[in-house]
Amino acid sequence: MMQEVQKRSRPFFSYSNYLNQKYGESVYRVSVDAGFSCPNRGPDRSVPGCLYCDEHGSRAPYLESPENEPTHRKTDGQTDWLQDLRTQIDRSREFLRSRYGVQLYILYFQAFSGTYASVDKLRRIYDFALGCDRFEELIVSTRPDCIDQPKAELLASYRRENFDVWVELGLQSANEQTLERINRGHTVSDFERAYRICQNLGLKLTVHLIFGLPGEGLREIRRTIDYVAALKPDGVKIHNLHIPKGCPLYAEYLSGELTVPSDRRHLEYTIQALELLPPETVIMRLTCDTPEQLLAAPRHFSPKARFLSTLHRELEARGTWQGRLFGISSNQKPSA
Repeated sequence: MMQEVQKRSRPFFSYSNYLNQKYGESVYRVSVDAGFSCPNRGPDRSVPGCLYCDEHGSRAPYLESPENEPTHRKTDGQTDWLQDLRTQIDRSREFLRSRYGVQLYILYFQAFSGTYASVDKLRRIYDFALGCDRFEELIVSTRPDCIDQPKAELLASYRRENFDVWVELGLQSANEQTLERINRGHTVSDFERAYRICQNLGLKLTVHLIFGLPGEGLREIRRTIDYVAALKPDGVKIHNLHIPKGCPLYAEYLSGELTVPSDRRHLEYTIQALELLPPETVIMRLTCDTPEQLLAAPRHFSPKARFLSTLHRELEARGTWQGRLFGISSNQKPSA
């Protein structure tokens, strides 16, 4: 019955639908860079990390514009990240208010790995940022190997009756060979351990996935989706593989050793993923956002709005929807 309601009301449970249902109005994330690095890169971010990651580490695109670029003040040779956080929050909030007219905000630690520090340092950063404005939720994006029990307990301590705390965990692929190939530096078991720690503390969980990674086609992607669907995450973020200029994959792309999925191929991956995922999982993202000036490939991918419009039409034409095949193993999927 739930799947039939899903089919009639919407083809998939988008993040905007989730926020509108919860708050009754538009809510936007204030994305910040708190100076975190990640285990692959080292403390100063100077070492290349995952093969698809560039020096910006998933910073929000609007932070790259001159008027929103943090000042990175130095104190005794160290970046004064707390004061930069206040500047970022003020500028980001003003940008979002002037562009979208919103009044409600979610604090989002997006860049690099948002738990890659000691618990004491994390508490100082989170406390300061949350005190800069009123926020409806807290989101922290991180890696499985940067979460342990004390860090998860710290995040859970911010939970309130009307204040959710989300942890976004980067899995990218559930295929061990792929994780090694892209230099992720963690295993599927590491991911599941971190996932269970956060889940047991009542934190909401979003899983990050990338479609089109080197060596992966539809079979490998469906294996990953089967694995993630069985976890029943609160949210999923799907990214089409992007190759920023200067990332380690860029040299492979230039040499012709690597192809990147077109929008049509990503559309097919996305539809099959949606069919397998639980109908109640929030689809928080379906394509990647790399600023055009930094992007090497794909160069002719449809803009986000056009891709979403095409996706809606294709789902309707096929008579399918999110969760239609949920609970059925890929080996048992009926033919379309």
